[in-house]
Amino acid sequence: MRLKLSSEQLAIMRSVHNTPRRTQKKMRVLDQQVFRGERALFHARDLSIHHGLFEDGESPLKESRDIELYNTMFKWKYPLWYAHHIRLYDCSLFEMARAGIWYTDDIEMKNTVIEAPKAFRRCDGVRLDRVQFSNAEETLWNCKNVELKDVFARGNYFAMGSENIDIDGFELVGNYSFDGCKNVHVKNAKLLSKDAFWNCENVVVEDCFISGEYLGWNSKHLVFKRCIIESLQGLCYIEDLVMDDCKLIHTTLAFEFVDRVDASISSRIDSVKNPISGKITAHDIGEVILDADVIDPAKTTITKLAPASE
Repeated sequence: MRLKLSSEQLAIMRSVHNTPRRTQKKMRVLDQQVFRGERALFHARDLSIHHGLFEDGESPLKESRDIELYNTMFKWKYPLWYAHHIRLYDCSLFEMARAGIWYTDDIEMKNTVIEAPKAFRRCDGVRLDRVQFSNAEETLWNCKNVELKDVFARGNYFAMGSENIDIDGFELVGNYSFDGCKNVHVKNAKLLSKDAFWNCENVVVEDCFISGEYLGWNSKHLVFKRCIIESLQGLCYIEDLVMDDCKLIHTTLAFEFVDRVDASISSRIDSVKNPISGKITAHDIGEVILDADVIDPAKTTITKLAPASE
């Protein structure tokens, strides 16, 4: 005879079943301790570390699992490699904690400052909330399933080769960002970055400001909504580009060799050059360059909304 459970009992069972194992374990608390030497807590399990200091020694938490860190400082290299289910709150990674978090899965970080370069590489399941990267050179490379909320980063080559990225609230000062990324959603961001979003696929950018030359080259399926963009020769060599209610400020030679462009621009474009196909609507366009020996001008519809007298 099958046991019949009420909907409330089923809900409780599902809740217990879906709760991560780490929350069901009793964590051993380490408070105000100083850790020195290589692999100080190698293969650690089920620890809650408060006001800790990892002073020297490489790879202090290598191969660790189910670790919580509060107000803890890392001052040496490779602190979290091959780790799983990690939580950091109000922590600091100093300059020499470089290459800090590699090959690590399911990591959450809040209210944390990272001074070291090359943080996060080949990680899966990265959640960053109110994190500051003062030196983000080569950070967040080849990672999957990334969430950023209210993050600041300064450094070149941010997020190269990563995929499944969701960003809300982001400031970046650094070039060559998001090169080779897939499945990216960015909103409420300010990017001062040349050569951003190169070689990308499936990118949606909403309510952002972007300044930097050569935006979006060699990419597929890019969408910009309500963005303000300043880019010398920006938005070229793209397959499938949508721009909805965007402004292009001081942007020249735009849309060169873009196939299937659908652009609605609420400002003047300084110049447009040789789009392959699609439609472009703008308040005004300073110069339109269509070389019939290079592209077929009939495949693109270009419309200026401003009266001719303006």
